[in-house]
Amino acid sequence: MNPTRKKILLAVDGSGQSLDAVRYVGKVLASQKAEVVLFIVIRKIDEAFYDMGIDPFYSERIASIRAWEREQNEIIQEVINRATQILMESGIARESVTENIHQRKTGVAGDIVIESKNDYSAVVVGRTGLSKLKDFVFGSIADKLIENLTHVPVWMVGGKPEPGKILVGLDASEGSMQAVEYVGTMLGGANFEVTLLHAVRALNFLQQIDLSPLEHEELLRKIKKGISPIFNEAKNRLINAGFEPDRVTTKLLTDVDNLADTIVQEARQGNYGTIAVGRRGLSKVEGFFTGSVSKRIVHLAKETAVWVVS
Repeated sequence: MNPTRKKILLAVDGSGQSLDAVRYVGKVLASQKAEVVLFIVIRKIDEAFYDMGIDPFYSERIASIRAWEREQNEIIQEVINRATQILMESGIARESVTENIHQRKTGVAGDIVIESKNDYSAVVVGRTGLSKLKDFVFGSIADKLIENLTHVPVWMVGGKPEPGKILVGLDASEGSMQAVEYVGTMLGGANFEVTLLHAVRALNFLQQIDLSPLEHEELLRKIKKGISPIFNEAKNRLINAGFEPDRVTTKLLTDVDNLADTIVQEARQGNYGTIAVGRRGLSKVEGFFTGSVSKRIVHLAKETAVWVVS
C-alpha cells in the first residue's frame, strides 16, 4: 500500500447495507484525500445466444433477455448515482469518485479479489445485503473475502456504524502493530478517538493451575509491565501520524473468558463504530490475536465496521 495515497475499492450492489457501507466510507474519508472506486459486478448474457434469434422461438426469449438487461443497466446506474451522491454529501469531491462496472468472470468474490490487487488501500464491503442485482448477495461472499484478501486490508461494514471512535486490538505481535500503523496512515490528522485494547485470558487458564491471591497479583503485575512499552509504542505511532495525544487511550482487560467476545462487547458498550485488528498475531504477552480470533470478531460484530489489517 502506498502510504501517501488512499485508494478505496468499495463494492456496491444497491442493497440497504451496501449503501450504509458507502455512508460509512464517506464519514471516514470526509477529511482525507482519497480516491473511491465504486465496484459493481454484472452478469451479461453470452452474445452467442443472440445468434439463435433467427428462430421465432428464440426471438421471443432474446427480447425478454434484452429487456432484463436494460432493467439491470438502469438499476446499475441508479446504484452508482446514489452511492456517488452519498459520498459527495459527505464531502468527497466528485472527481475523486470513479465507477468500475465489471462483467463477472470468476464470481463476485473472485472478481473483487482480482481487482483488489491494483494498489488499493482497502476493500470495503457491506456485511450482508439483499441486492437489487441478480446473483449479487454480499452475505454469501463475506467469508470468501476475509479468507482470500490477505494482501490488502478489508473493511467489513455491518449496521450503520459511526466511525468517530476506533477500538484497536493490541498485543506484542507484528500483525497487531501493523493494525496500529494502518489506523494512523488512514486516519491521522482527523478528529477521531482511538482506544488501544489489550485483553488477557483468565490467569488460571494461562497457567493451567490454581493460583493463590499473591501468585495471581504477581502474574498480573508482570502482564502489565510487559504490555506497558507496547502501549507506549503504539500510542507514539498514532500521535506521530497526527492523532491528538488526549484522543489516544489504552485499556487492559484481564481474566477474560473469550478474547473475541470481549473485544466485541467492549466495542458495543463503548459505542465504538470501528474495530481494527491484525489478521494474525503471535503474541509475546500470552497470545491475544490469532487468525481464528480476528475471524470470530468479524462474525460477532454485526453492527460495527471491522478492519482486518494484513
